[in-house]
Amino acid sequence: CVTHVRVSCVPSLCKSPLDDMECVVCHAPGDYRLETRPIPEVGEGEVLVRVLAVGICAGDAKCYAGAPYFWGDADHPMYVQPPVVPGHEFIGEVVKLGSGAGEKYGLELGDHVVSEQIVPCWDCRFCKRGNYNMCIPHDVYGFHQVSQGAMATYMKYPRKAMNYKVPKSIPAWKAVFIEPLACSIHAVELGDIGFADVVVVSGCGPLGLGMVAAARQKSPKVLVALDLFDWKLAVASKCGADVTLNPSKCNVVEEVKRLTEGFGCDVYIEATGHPASVKQGLQMIVKQGRFVEFSVFGSETSVNWTIISDAKELTIRGGHCGPYCYPKAISMIEKDQLPMEDIITHKLSLREVVKGISLVNSSSESIKVVLFPEGST
Repeated sequence: CVTHVRVSCVPSLCKSPLDDMECVVCHAPGDYRLETRPIPEVGEGEVLVRVLAVGICAGDAKCYAGAPYFWGDADHPMYVQPPVVPGHEFIGEVVKLGSGAGEKYGLELGDHVVSEQIVPCWDCRFCKRGNYNMCIPHDVYGFHQVSQGAMATYMKYPRKAMNYKVPKSIPAWKAVFIEPLACSIHAVELGDIGFADVVVVSGCGPLGLGMVAAARQKSPKVLVALDLFDWKLAVASKCGADVTLNPSKCNVVEEVKRLTEGFGCDVYIEATGHPASVKQGLQMIVKQGRFVEFSVFGSETSVNWTIISDAKELTIRGGHCGPYCYPKAISMIEKDQLPMEDIITHKLSLREVVKGISLVNSSSESIKVVLFPEGST
């Protein structure tokens, strides 16, 4: 027998076969090429979107630089599956709906929609326990063949993806921040912040600023932001930081202890991916404090673990992705609860991807860099 799959699409795409699309393709560290590929076809439960904007994550930049976490070494299996289209921070416009996709996600043609950065398998141990961000196949957009990313004119949301309709009142350049903000919210949730807590967020990049904004909503006693650049600390103040400190200009460990009668902070959220920030946090945090790590490191970090156990009896929690946090992220951006005009520092064309990665790696000039495929604004 023949099974017929119903596909809904915008008229201009249904009249004739789709043309090829322009995309960035990752082949190896430092080898990202602008190529053309066929626009993906959609099957049952799948969604085809025209990419409106895509952000460059620090993880993308570290992948480009050849970090072992992505490309493998003696201690890490290779994660990237080249050739693959990168990009896991994005917003798209629905142009095709596979059979059942519209009903499943509440979508219509022309809607703006975001997809969580990981496409769960729904069959592994972690997915069955609700911890889908730890899914074993771990198909994050932009790294695996089955989950091609958003640095392209079009992309497909696979059948098992988690998709959310985004209000059109949110401009694409703001909506692209939904993914990093969801990660930030997850990190804050891991910190279990209370009203009496002194909270420190180390690093005022995109994730760190999102963490400051999310932590502000927990109403801690004092919220401290750390960064090496004063202009980023000014943005952190707009996000809700009570105190901002620059480690290059003062002893931040002493300053935080001074704020806490010598005890140290209750929660330290590490968002730099730099070994010095880890050591600094372990020195700064109070006994029985909560240390949240949410970064991709370019190199190993060495610390004396005695401080974690015998000296302070710390709770160390790692964070990954933004499970269950996308609706909150969409709401925060829709309600203008972050200074997005300050956070999105650069808007480039998709063809300027290498320039964008360079800006992310330098960090002194940028916070969030957003790329726009041809025809998107």
